[in-house]
Amino acid sequence: MADFINETIKVAQNATAKPKASTEGMLIAYSSLVIMALLPIFFGAFRSVKFLKKQKDSGEKPETMSKKDAAMFPLIASCALLGLYIFFKIFSKEYINLLVTLYFFGLGVLALTHILSPFVSKFVPESYRTNHHLVYTKGSGKDKEELLNFSFKTGDLVALGLCILIGGIYLWNKHWIVNNIFGLAFALNGVEFLHLNNIIIGCTLLGGLFIYDIFWVFATDVMVTVAKSFEAQLNVLVFPQDILENWLDSSNFAMLGLGDVVIPGIFIALLLRFDESLKRGQKLYFYSSFIAYFIGLVFTIFIMSYFKHAQPALLYLVPACIGIPGVVAVIKGDLKALLAYADHPEEEESSKESTPDKTEESNSVAQEVKKDK
Repeated sequence: MADFINETIKVAQNATAKPKASTEGMLIAYSSLVIMALLPIFFGAFRSVKFLKKQKDSGEKPETMSKKDAAMFPLIASCALLGLYIFFKIFSKEYINLLVTLYFFGLGVLALTHILSPFVSKFVPESYRTNHHLVYTKGSGKDKEELLNFSFKTGDLVALGLCILIGGIYLWNKHWIVNNIFGLAFALNGVEFLHLNNIIIGCTLLGGLFIYDIFWVFATDVMVTVAKSFEAQLNVLVFPQDILENWLDSSNFAMLGLGDVVIPGIFIALLLRFDESLKRGQKLYFYSSFIAYFIGLVFTIFIMSYFKHAQPALLYLVPACIGIPGVVAVIKGDLKALLAYADHPEEEESSKESTPDKTEESNSVAQEVKKDK
């Protein structure tokens, strides 16, 4: 199967007639990908701490991934991947590529707007800095139902217009620089907002996707076929390997999927929040996992370059991101505290209360039987 994947990649490279990359060009490209992967994880993790504090202060109900969600996610992702594979085999690629492009265009504009709004708002004249409130209800009286309640500022509208303009540039020429702007915005927002409530859920998610990545890359041609069928590249970070020869008009790209950034990133962000809960004035678990991610990503690139074919990045990232902080926790005597930590302990308690212990249920049944007798 590995030989088949190699042949598939060679055929695709010959068909597209990509210019041969120099050693220096490859080094620049992969170094840039590593830096682009590290930036949203680092800043997104710290933003996730602020978002958690804001969420708790406002009393907002948390949206976290449950153990069931984490266990089901690889299965759902597998079904989606297989569905795309079948679709590409039966129908024209143009239709789904158009839908995917428009979908990621919309999400990219919103993600970038969220990041740029605070900066753009500073340049809006004081007289124009007004708050807007959009409310949409259905029905009247007691049957009145609120369907939409959204607040925004003038700076948000200006940022939205600017991001739509950037998105229009992408739709016009699909340039790799604009692609990376949206990709970094996706990744940063993902790490900031997608919260794993505890380590067990995180390990369940990463473990499932570890198997998912290995199976679909090495055991079948599904992942390679789907990846090569997409014309839109907003779900990946790219950097040209022939940049020294062709500068901004380069066409031979090295790629890194956003899932290989966001999935480990939300786990690393969880470890930063654990560091904050310890209140020791240090970020030992964050930095150990962050360095582990860096080592795992560099090792992935090395293996890919050595064997000359695509690698499932999570094969190397997952053991590194889980293993190294785990060893540190054992050495520091924090393993019990790490496993017990939860962003929202009340969510854990409510889930336990909603699923009563079987022993208690059996005892209550036995007592009822005795009373009947």
